[in-house]
Amino acid sequence: MKTEIKTERKILPYMALIITLVLITPSIRSSWFMWGNRWLYILLSSFFLSYGLTYLVRGWAIRIGALDYPNQRKIHQKPTPLLGGIAIYLGFMGAVLANSIFTREVVGIIIGISLLVFIGIIDDLRGIKSWLKISAQVVAVSVVIILGVTVKVFPSSILGNLGNIILTYLWIMGITNAFNFFDGMDGLAAGLGIITAFFLSVLALQTSQPFLGWLCVAIIGGCLGFLPYNFRLRKPASIFLGDSGGAFLGFGLSSLAIMGEWADNNPIVSLTAPVLIFWVFIFDMTYITISRIANGKVANLKEWVEHVDKDHLHHRLALVLNNGKLTVSIIFLITICLGLSATALRYARTIDALLLILQAVIIVALVSILQRKAAHR
Repeated sequence: MKTEIKTERKILPYMALIITLVLITPSIRSSWFMWGNRWLYILLSSFFLSYGLTYLVRGWAIRIGALDYPNQRKIHQKPTPLLGGIAIYLGFMGAVLANSIFTREVVGIIIGISLLVFIGIIDDLRGIKSWLKISAQVVAVSVVIILGVTVKVFPSSILGNLGNIILTYLWIMGITNAFNFFDGMDGLAAGLGIITAFFLSVLALQTSQPFLGWLCVAIIGGCLGFLPYNFRLRKPASIFLGDSGGAFLGFGLSSLAIMGEWADNNPIVSLTAPVLIFWVFIFDMTYITISRIANGKVANLKEWVEHVDKDHLHHRLALVLNNGKLTVSIIFLITICLGLSATALRYARTIDALLLILQAVIIVALVSILQRKAAHR
């Protein structure tokens, strides 16, 4: 009986790849577009391709020894394959290419994503210096800015444009690194990628930006195809995202967030919506930075990038809850709660946006109390 089940599980990934080949044939694709189900077509294309490729990538990672070995700073108990981000990246790219979803801004984002995925693969295989990773992120963000994707907080002027460019670097690089930090517990980073992309797609629907919504749906499909291998109810993950996956999700989603227009003539509301959706990442990045500096663990940017510790949100909550899957579920619920607040902002006044930010601060205060309790442990 067990042999039959294992055989069926091996067949499923190959079936998924066959379905992908069927979906991308011109006649099938045209039929889906005529029915007006393009978003579902993109979701399924990305899902099946990612699901099939994750199985193949896992086998390849095992053969070449691309494994994440346990140590005192990690919570998994046995060597686990890395490089799962390759499957999600290829699932996303396959859906984008099959649907010809291209603009000047999207080309910039794809170039930046591809560069960081490549650097991430090298890091997963051999390890690279922190300065090279940061340099690659600077180059990737620069490409995105040159091709028209920037934060639009300050009015157009010399100083205003400079401020927007600086904020763009801080936003994209901050979220990119935060996503890598969250790849420390089964299903956490991929699940947050799904939730974040979902709420960005909802905002895109609310603001009549279908093009942006399709890109978010492609990311959702890629993560859904990867998740069955990475978040298993009774077994540990059989593959991790790796640095390539965290970089793909962080860079891609943070770039899409600033590519969109989230409110009409209300910059406060437009800024608040993505901030709420990414609030968990912003909070964790801010908390660990302040904590590490205050405790003398890091003194400069190089030390901050290289420092590895079990002081992130998921680590501290796991100490309190003593249950990894429950910890992941609670972080998901917090993110969903804040995402729902973001969707309520479409026709909100400035005061409503400020109240929702206050709500996010209160949630952070509650989580901080739990983290302080974990710190004492």
